[in-house]
Amino acid sequence: MRPKRFIPELLPEHPSHVRDKNSNKIWHRCEMRTLYVDTDRSQVVYHANYLRYFEFGRASLMREANYPYKKIEESGYIYPIIKTELNYYTPLYYDDLMLIHTRPAQLELVKLQFDYCITRAEDGEIICTGFTKHCAVNSDGIPVEIDDKTIKLWQQFPRE
Repeated sequence: MRPKRFIPELLPEHPSHVRDKNSNKIWHRCEMRTLYVDTDRSQVVYHANYLRYFEFGRASLMREANYPYKKIEESGYIYPIIKTELNYYTPLYYDDLMLIHTRPAQLELVKLQFDYCITRAEDGEIICTGFTKHCAVNSDGIPVEIDDKTIKLWQQFPRE
């Protein structure tokens, strides 16, 4: 089943954030163009590449929050993905401009989740939705509690 249309409303106080008028949720937004290498023989974006787009959105959100992954890892934390979900609605093609919407979602003791919604910039059509769930581990790969800076990011992210 298709989700309700994503209708972005710009937030003047947060220029890279939008509020979806249908869900009332606030999302960080960045843009990216599909590359030729991202397409498969049928000329559409290969399904696994959407995970790369999710990563681009997640990294962009974290970098803008002044807490890029490089700083996270330097502080002794790693957040490997332990679960993904992707829902595909319509394809992207070579050179399509997409808008990647990312938001911090669930936060547990050692796990966190980012939600995503990718839309085509030209017409706002929802291309793909999904999430990535991550587990906080130390440099030895042992699960640990989520670091304070990440918790703060979750608490400070604009909410609906």
